Amino acid sequence: MPVRRATIDDLELLVPLFDEYRRFYRLASDAGGARRFLGERLTKGESVVFLAFAGAEAVGFTQLYPSFSSGAMRRIFVLNDLFVAPEARRSGAGRALLDAAAEYARGEGAVRLMLQTELTNETAQALYERAGWKRDTVFCVYQLAL
Repeated sequence: MPVRRATIDDLELLVPLFDEYRRFYRLASDAGGARRFLGERLTKGESVVFLAFAGAEAVGFTQLYPSFSSGAMRRIFVLNDLFVAPEARRSGAGRALLDAAAEYARGEGAVRLMLQTELTNETAQALYERAGWKRDTVFCVYQLAL
């Protein structure tokens, strides 16, 4: 499954996938908002996006946000988004995107990748575990809505 890093020139390929990703998480469709949000991230270099392709069609993406580990005193990346279009699932696109993200993070000297997913998203959890990701059994995730 071919995967490459997205650029601002790929925005129109990315927007429909990102909008579908948001709908998967029960959020309202907002292609205009997706275009603005992704355009800003890509233009400002605030995230790294990879696209998976089936022929000329973009069928999946992952988005990484750079961060740091104070304990390790090294760079980490948050794999915030991973989505594969329903018709391309079980094609290897998800695994190819995870592998591309890991290869990129290693190349940047990162000590780890992190992600979180819904507890009910067992399909994604199975993919992560097959790809060598380990579920955190030490730390809890908390959020403060602002």
